[in-house]
Amino acid sequence: MHKILIVEDESVIRAALRRLLERHDYSLDEAGSVAEAQSSFTLTDYDLIISDLRLPGSPGTDLIALAGTTPVLIMTSYASLRSAVDSMRMGAVDYIAKPFDHADMLQSVQRVIDKHAQRRISKGKKSPKTEKHTGAAEPGNSDNAVAMIIGECEAMQSLAEHVEKFAPTDSTVLVLGETGTGKELVAREIHAQSKRSEQTLISVNCAAIPETLIESELFGYEKGAFTGANTNRMGLIEAADGGTLFLDEIGELPMEAQARLLRFIQEGEIRRIGSVQSRKVNVRLICATHRDLQTLAAEGSFRQDLFYRINVLRLKLPPLRERGKDILFLAERLLEKQATRASRAAMTLSPRAIQAITTYQWPGNVREMEHAIERAVILTDGTEIDNEALGIDLELVNINRLRGDRVTAGASKRQPRNSDPVEDLSLEDYFQRFVIEHQDSMSETELAQKLGISRKCLWERRQRFEIPRKKSGSGRPRKVAS
Repeated sequence: MHKILIVEDESVIRAALRRLLERHDYSLDEAGSVAEAQSSFTLTDYDLIISDLRLPGSPGTDLIALAGTTPVLIMTSYASLRSAVDSMRMGAVDYIAKPFDHADMLQSVQRVIDKHAQRRISKGKKSPKTEKHTGAAEPGNSDNAVAMIIGECEAMQSLAEHVEKFAPTDSTVLVLGETGTGKELVAREIHAQSKRSEQTLISVNCAAIPETLIESELFGYEKGAFTGANTNRMGLIEAADGGTLFLDEIGELPMEAQARLLRFIQEGEIRRIGSVQSRKVNVRLICATHRDLQTLAAEGSFRQDLFYRINVLRLKLPPLRERGKDILFLAERLLEKQATRASRAAMTLSPRAIQAITTYQWPGNVREMEHAIERAVILTDGTEIDNEALGIDLELVNINRLRGDRVTAGASKRQPRNSDPVEDLSLEDYFQRFVIEHQDSMSETELAQKLGISRKCLWERRQRFEIPRKKSGSGRPRKVAS
């Protein structure tokens, strides 16, 4: 049975955590402060310590140094998100916002304990290559490279495990993911962990080469093969002999080139344009695309036989919006990198910037985030970056998110036929409807938090849209703090 120490000064929260965790077969001890925890218990005897950030006397983060190898999970309110980030920098294994969701708490506890147990078993046995992808490896020396696999979300941990398993083989790998998710970085990491790591990695963006040149670029040509072919030229596949060939956006290959590529995969040989002789090559192939190749194959715009040949080992990169807490850690890594490039002092993200980064959908994924942070570093004179410098309208993001939540919730309920679809409302109309519908059940503070604005901003918008506050039982309007 796993042992957990709860350090929390509020007895109600301690009792709730005890009930929750004991129902799931954890052994619990409690303390109301860091001093009590240190004097009453041996901190290294536990599998996990769950501590509030703000405690009487010393903060919960003091337990990180005192606990040795025992992981510490920090609880904090949403308003203290900046402090939660600082806690992670100090060595906290994770943080969770209060009031916490029971499922989120159980998931975090189980994941931390499992990972801690694995580390104890494998302590001292990891090779440098294994360590590389569990942190924030930046392959190569490219200035455009960003952290490849960073964070603890389930999808990225699964990706790291699959990269480690796939890398030593010579099997073809198909990397799937939206634009900007880091498909080329995954290919570089596979090559770096493979037995071909000392050989060449050739990267080809199939969408960037004109259709008339793609075959000659990939397969090469002989002198006199066509007008302008004045010398023999080696193709990119041949140049990768002994190493790895990465074909990005393979879904953009024309059909003729697809047929040639299929022969290369099947026979392990190529024939230059204009040549009558084939050449054997030993090349590991990694392909990537943001398109649905199976659908393209069914439509006839991508060869089915080629799809089956490249769909041997498959990796799916999650979009940035689905990476949870990892988003913020990646943002801070990119901020550190961009500040260094710009020869700036250490820079931080303001609370509003943090909220914007973690709630924005990032349609361009990691690439969009990197460019946003680069722009913000250039535009910011001080050391703290705000959401405006990132180019993210926080109020717009929050209202759009609320609209999306309403649309999702409305899909599961029967709506009156004469009701207006939520998605047809303008942002101003949506604001008015949201306030009118929820002001009876929410305080002004709760309304402002849901809309992602301040109470003063809520009051100003009430004045602009002439939405009166609901009167209290005494018949007088409740006072609005400005």
